[in-house]
Amino acid sequence: MDKSLSQLIKFIESLDGKTDKAKLSKMVQERLDLTKDRSVFYNDVFAIRFSSSKSTSFSNTVISLSNLQKYDDLPFIVCLNTPSRNYLYLANTTFLVKVSHSSQQLREDNIRGSINGSDISKKFNDIENKPENFDELFAIHSEIGFGGNLARLVEATNNISPSGSKFEISKTNKTTILSAPERAKNFVISDEYKILKAELDKTTSKYENEIILASLIDNVNIRGRVIEYIIAGEDENLRKELISALQGGTKRIPSFRTKNSLGDFVKIFDKYNTATDIKTKVMILNSAPKAYNLDKILEFLASENSVFMFYFVGIMPKQIIGQVLISMFQDDLRDTTHLLAHWAGRNSRGVAQFSGQVLDNLIKNPNNNIDTIKSKDFLNHLIGL
Repeated sequence: MDKSLSQLIKFIESLDGKTDKAKLSKMVQERLDLTKDRSVFYNDVFAIRFSSSKSTSFSNTVISLSNLQKYDDLPFIVCLNTPSRNYLYLANTTFLVKVSHSSQQLREDNIRGSINGSDISKKFNDIENKPENFDELFAIHSEIGFGGNLARLVEATNNISPSGSKFEISKTNKTTILSAPERAKNFVISDEYKILKAELDKTTSKYENEIILASLIDNVNIRGRVIEYIIAGEDENLRKELISALQGGTKRIPSFRTKNSLGDFVKIFDKYNTATDIKTKVMILNSAPKAYNLDKILEFLASENSVFMFYFVGIMPKQIIGQVLISMFQDDLRDTTHLLAHWAGRNSRGVAQFSGQVLDNLIKNPNNNIDTIKSKDFLNHLIGL
């Protein structure tokens, strides 16, 4: 946890039951030298809004959605001042159930409405929304961001019919899906696995300096997309443009779209149709990288010979420390995959995210151990969502 965020939490906790909201906000601002923007206090690391209530059941208006958008790339904390204790919650858009006040016209192209205290989730995916979990929670939010939450909030707030649909699974599809762990187990000990990894390793080694430069990009979404494109992008001119911008240092990274497909790198063998998603892990940063869209992964695994892999690239400030090609069913990876099912819209099974710590461990000590029985149980759970 950042030092100034840790100081904030400890200072506020030290004032439990000792002061009211007005005095508390003033003391915090002065102690941490925060800038005030209307009701929000912030610095380069976090933003905080103070509220008060006689209990933890507070329905006070906290902030407008449009104002929250300004701070949503920082941990946005709500401090609830009660007579006996100060409670702290993360209130970034990932942890909002809906938008409440004056939100009838909320649309993706018309951001309006305000957040009430009751709109903030006190538990997210079985992780309690409290300071000791802020690092883990914000890492999850960072991968989703404001844009990734907006459509869900519009749907939840105004009961708008969601777009898209769940992947419908037939008996034949289900049989093919449930055989995927066995296919993966065979693939990771095959010559085809070695060929795929060697090809990805070759490109990563070729562009190692550029990947290290890209790892310095602050925005987690842009950073990941740039590195993934350098390794697996199909447009050589765009790759050169991205590399030129990185090497120039002062150039703006050109805007570009990536395919909205499941894997970044597709390779077809005689016995296996592989899709590989490239994920980078900056080893000194907390993160919870996106894994996959649950409907898309089931649709892919319903095709014959399908094998889905992850290529994890571990990066330190001055070097790449490891590249590993890991099955989605690898035991540690599978068992620590967070399913954000309740978070998704009604016409979606949701998405999955990884634990950054598990990725660190796999990059340092790679293995492709796969328990096929547990993996089938995992798939049956996805199918049932």
